[in-house]
Amino acid sequence: MLRGVLIGVLTLGVAGTAFWGYQEHREKNAILINAENNYQRAFHDLTYQIDLLHDKIGTTLAMNSRESLSPALAEVWRVTSEAHTDVGQLPLSLLPFNKTEEFLAKIGDFSYQTAVRDLNKEPLSDKEYDSLKQLYTQAADVQNDLREVQHMVLENNLRWMDVEMALAAGDEAGDNTIIDGFQTVEKTVDGYGETDFGPAFVNMQKKDENFKYLEGKEITDKQAIKEAKEYAGLGNDVNVKVTENGDGSDYGFFSVTLQDKKSKQEANMDITKKGGYPIWYLMSREVTDRKISLNEASNKAVEFLKKNQFENLDLFESAQYDNMGVFTFVSTQDGVRVYPDSIKMKMALDNGKILGFSAEDYLKAHHAREIPDPGITVDEAREKINPAVEVMENRLAIIINDISEEVLCYEFMGTLGEDTYRIYINADTGMEEKVDKLKNAEPVYEDVL
Repeated sequence: MLRGVLIGVLTLGVAGTAFWGYQEHREKNAILINAENNYQRAFHDLTYQIDLLHDKIGTTLAMNSRESLSPALAEVWRVTSEAHTDVGQLPLSLLPFNKTEEFLAKIGDFSYQTAVRDLNKEPLSDKEYDSLKQLYTQAADVQNDLREVQHMVLENNLRWMDVEMALAAGDEAGDNTIIDGFQTVEKTVDGYGETDFGPAFVNMQKKDENFKYLEGKEITDKQAIKEAKEYAGLGNDVNVKVTENGDGSDYGFFSVTLQDKKSKQEANMDITKKGGYPIWYLMSREVTDRKISLNEASNKAVEFLKKNQFENLDLFESAQYDNMGVFTFVSTQDGVRVYPDSIKMKMALDNGKILGFSAEDYLKAHHAREIPDPGITVDEAREKINPAVEVMENRLAIIINDISEEVLCYEFMGTLGEDTYRIYINADTGMEEKVDKLKNAEPVYEDVL
């Protein structure tokens, strides 16, 4: 009797285990099939997008009307964006595919920057037109390579899950047709070298990242340590570490780390060698209960900037996060706000001391500018704004536009319904350069249950 019961229990146990294993197998297969389907869709979509990209670039070459060229180039940009998305959905994270991604990015950037500019005033140059011809030829090569991979995938019923497992196992050097095909695509694109898109695109791609406007004498590492101590306010009982920037940097700076021996509070700072200007500063410490207001903290931030010879600045934005105040300052010249020259600061609301400081944008861009007279009046600029927007204030400002150029604009602050906007109208052409929607106050969800 007992033996029969034991056999029954064991039989049920084995059957249960088998059923559980079967269910696990089914679920695992379902996940693998879903992943494989997504990979297949992304790959065939990518092949289609490259086909479409080749056709769209060819269409722009045949166009003569500038009015038609802008939307056509915008369409090229859209297609490259979708191709980028498809690449991101393939299991290629462990396989170098950066050259092809750079190729797509350059086509996208070039087409977008060209599409948004006024082609009536600044038509496509001969060099840019030649670049489009090169891109047309290069897109055809990539198209052919991908079609070959697609043919082999369909002909041999290849699975992308095998690619993922091969890459994860480091076996991409083995016999894997898909990996070999994508490596061929990568080599093809790498062979193009640097396509010359003309001077405007070069300026946009290779922005001047040097601190070329800095003035003053070069400081020593001891002077850098002294300045860091003044910022941190930790006294002299600190551990100090200072390093000089390595080879290959476009500018010279010192990196200084200070650690209070007792509290273990740590401060980090980068300081330019030329002039000893702080690029950024960060103090890591716990901020206790708030004891000063956001307005008081902003006044202390202003005092700090004046003390460190940052002058002619306007407080542009302020916000409070827990027990910290965050502020953005922009420089002014002749009453005009210069937004490229910006400084960001983080202040503690328990003692009003600085927690964070970033002047990199300011140091790279700040210099005395020749600000031109506006080509249109403020009333003419106002007429370019949506009539439904209620304008509250305006000023002149210099901003960076979509093609990375500084432009003089009329800045209008206005409301539409419950939302507030900053609208920038080009002070020379009257073109709407940019519209920024300001963040609304976050709703509070306390006591909702």
